[in-house]
Amino acid sequence: MTARRRKRMPRLATALLLATTSLASQATTAAERTLQLPEDGVALKASPLPGYLKAQAYCVMCHSAEYMLYQPPSAARPYWEAMVRRMKQVFAAPFDESEIPDLVDYLVKTYGNEQSR
Repeated sequence: MTARRRKRMPRLATALLLATTSLASQATTAAERTLQLPEDGVALKASPLPGYLKAQAYCVMCHSAEYMLYQPPSAARPYWEAMVRRMKQVFAAPFDESEIPDLVDYLVKTYGNEQSR
């Protein structure tokens, strides 16, 4: 190794150390940030159905309960099942596949075409 190359090595090591320290500092700063969401003006319609508690746990963690009101009240069970599966597959909603029937049942009976009128 030449003398010139030996002199450059400490500079490179120092530059890498500074870059790593800077990135670590930025990562720590990013981890300390929080997000304050506005209050939801609409709550899910209460129901004795098991899907109600599951909808409270899984649906409104990502979107407003008001989202249900924008769905067509004439929507049948296949529509709601497609919506719930979409949330699971496309948006990685954190519920288990086995919970889909309860969620769909709650949604179609509370917001869809199986509502008691």
